[in-house]
Amino acid sequence: MIVVFGAPVSPFVRKVRVALAEKHLPYELKPVLPGSDDPQFRALSPLGKIPALQDGPVALADSSVICAYLEKRYPTPALLPADPAAYATALWFEEYADSKLFEVCTEGVFFERIVKAGMRGVPADEAKVAAALRELPVACGYLEQQLAAGAFGGDSLTLGDIAVATQFVNLQYGGEQVDGAAFPKLAAFLARTLARPSFADCLAQEQQILGKH
Repeated sequence: MIVVFGAPVSPFVRKVRVALAEKHLPYELKPVLPGSDDPQFRALSPLGKIPALQDGPVALADSSVICAYLEKRYPTPALLPADPAAYATALWFEEYADSKLFEVCTEGVFFERIVKAGMRGVPADEAKVAAALRELPVACGYLEQQLAAGAFGGDSLTLGDIAVATQFVNLQYGGEQVDGAAFPKLAAFLARTLARPSFADCLAQEQQILGKH
């Protein structure tokens, strides 16, 4: 049995869980927070970052590394295209999501409003939120332009699609939405992608967790 260690509302944990679901791989989720001193978790993730994964003798940390492993170990259905250009495009959007979109959607909005204010009882830094929201239209404009030119790599769901969508989930949890009038292709992409069972099942569980805070 594959075991995933991490907090469900982490966009990186969600990315791995969606990839597992799309590949129809059963797994067990063991909730741990970043920096946890759980010895089993720290043996897998010496930096204390989530997610970590145990698959028999294979122990891995970092969502991108984990997803790359899953793609090689369980190649069907593929989440990275065979075509070299489409493959590179999917990897680029995974990187863009994990860096720029994480900075805007998760660090800038979700962490301040949900983790700090909602879970820790510490006032959100609304100046930081406002700075992130000023960056949001720029990021959305770039993604809209890329969707108009094609897709985030390949003709079917890719790791790039998953990585982009998972960051916008955290934006929504933070009380913000993509402007569908300004960015209709991106809004349609998110609606379509988040309605997939792989995402929907995660979101239903996460919303129960967030409802407790």
